[in-house]
Amino acid sequence: MRANLNIKISFQEFKTKLLEPGLVDHIVVSNKSVAKVYAWSSPKNGNQTSDDVVQVPANGNPPRRNTSHYKYYFNIGSIESFEEKLEEAQVALGIDPHDYVPVTYVNEVNWYQELMRFAPTALLLGTLWFMGRGMQSGLGVGGSGGRGGRGIFNMGKAHFTKMDKNAKDKVFFKDVAGCDEAKQEIMEFVHFLKNPKKYEELGAKIPKGALLVGPPGTGKTLLAKATAGESGVPFLSIAGSDFMEMFVGVGPSRVRSLFQEARQCAPSIVFIDEIDAIGRARGRGGFSGGNDERESTLNQLLVEMDGFGTTSGVVVLAGTNRPDILDKALLRPGRFDRQITIDKPDIKGRNQIFQIYLKKLKLDNDPSYYSQRLAALTPGFTGADIANVCNEAALIAARNESAQVTMEHFEAAIDRVIGGLEKKNKVISKLERKTVAYHESGHAVAGWFLEHAEPLLKVTIVPRGTAALGFAQYVPNENLLMTKEQLFDMTCMTLGGRAAEQVLLGKISTGAQNDLEKVTKMTYAQVAVYGFSNKVGLLSFPQRDDMFEMAKPYSSKTGAIIDNEVREWVAIAYERTVQLIEEHKEQVAQIAELLLEKEVLHQDDLVRVLGERPFKSSEPTNYDRFKEGFQEDDKESKETTKGGTLEDDGSSNLEPPVVPA
Repeated sequence: MRANLNIKISFQEFKTKLLEPGLVDHIVVSNKSVAKVYAWSSPKNGNQTSDDVVQVPANGNPPRRNTSHYKYYFNIGSIESFEEKLEEAQVALGIDPHDYVPVTYVNEVNWYQELMRFAPTALLLGTLWFMGRGMQSGLGVGGSGGRGGRGIFNMGKAHFTKMDKNAKDKVFFKDVAGCDEAKQEIMEFVHFLKNPKKYEELGAKIPKGALLVGPPGTGKTLLAKATAGESGVPFLSIAGSDFMEMFVGVGPSRVRSLFQEARQCAPSIVFIDEIDAIGRARGRGGFSGGNDERESTLNQLLVEMDGFGTTSGVVVLAGTNRPDILDKALLRPGRFDRQITIDKPDIKGRNQIFQIYLKKLKLDNDPSYYSQRLAALTPGFTGADIANVCNEAALIAARNESAQVTMEHFEAAIDRVIGGLEKKNKVISKLERKTVAYHESGHAVAGWFLEHAEPLLKVTIVPRGTAALGFAQYVPNENLLMTKEQLFDMTCMTLGGRAAEQVLLGKISTGAQNDLEKVTKMTYAQVAVYGFSNKVGLLSFPQRDDMFEMAKPYSSKTGAIIDNEVREWVAIAYERTVQLIEEHKEQVAQIAELLLEKEVLHQDDLVRVLGERPFKSSEPTNYDRFKEGFQEDDKESKETTKGGTLEDDGSSNLEPPVVPA
């Protein structure tokens, strides 16, 4: 037997192996459930078995004294039954009552078992503590850069970004171009906050807030960053979606927290980006639940901006590209007094934006040389599009192992942004390739001999994007108004591809699907929106995309008149286009064969085949500016954009180019 190994036995084994031989010294009952047996190594009366002989060591020292040790234990059901069994066993063995085995009772604490009882509770509490610490420190859902922790104890606090005059990486007004009027409006807020006495002496009050409105990518948030850099006062920025949370009441609490912080550091500016997340008109849709939480947040914002306890010194700026869905109470004077429209930049605005981004590139010519030509080449582009073009040009130059960025790289970048990725390895049969060549040649020739068509920049049959097998690229002029004759010529030019297929190939294909879609939109706009039709009259039924209309705002009879007029107009335009293609059938074939050979043709190639364009513009076009540049001090009136720059069978849609005056 091993001395320190406690062995579990039964009561019967205890009786026969320990009690009967007289090896039991005493018994200790622990916690009324376990009987611990302390046994002698040899019988107490001195009778030794062969296994327990005590031998005298060789050194002559006396042997160790016979002592008892805790070696065995067994479980008991109850103390009464244990005592009865023990007494019966000792009586049966004939042991004198004076020599009965002594039994003691103790209560012992097993710390391991006690701790294991609380292990699940401790594990749960530890998990909750760790998650709380992680949320507070920003682990997983928290923000950095001054936004604060988003723990459960900070749920009602606004998570804004605060900038002061000592902040790094500031953006200034010199870094923002193409929106001079908007900068002038914003500067009034900055001047008032810096020098309020100048205005207060005249009795003037600064507007409480301004709403920056414009299409995506025009620079609303960038202008707000520039305001933060120029103002010299604390600037608190937050997104509209940051007010919304899964818990009820968090949105209003965060609004109160934001304005409380703004008042403490007044004068200050608060900027709410994408305010339509919480500023949508109330009662729209009739739903409850999360909608009520959003409306509560909006109500709190209305009170904070101009309520019973309004305080001065806090200016609120907000940005959105959906002003039509905002609540009317949010737009009234006293809250957002001004709506500052930041539209797509005109050609001079694009020139300024290009100069900002071109300064960061390594060019083979002066930045102004590129900015003037690229501005003419990119009508309808926003500031974000221009930044993307410059970056794509640099990437293309690096991919081609070029030491500098050239005009070829910029043109390739514009094609990449407008038409999509070039797919030179796309498998196209010879018949399909020939069809595409004649289709694009029809576009080019029809536009060349139509007076009001846009001047062609280049035509290609290299597949791009997901569906375009080729496209003809134009440099459209930025017109505020367009006449019926201009729209008719544009319709004919768009139908030139289908007409070329019919006249020269004798069969038509599905390649004109996108062309027909554009023609349908343009013609319906002329008949039902711009009042060009005598049968429909001076009526306008613009299509509303922001709401679902169950009924049209006109009768079925009027709808039939509109449909018939559109069909007649398109048929007349197609007949005119077919006639034009038949007149120049040989030239269309020459351009198509040249396309099959070169794949890409520019305007110079068309001049060699078709001769000079028979129409000259009295004013410089965007194509002229692209070729020759333009002067910075040109005092021509500023023009707005017209839409797409492609005429193809799979590129971006051409929106109705006429804007009502």
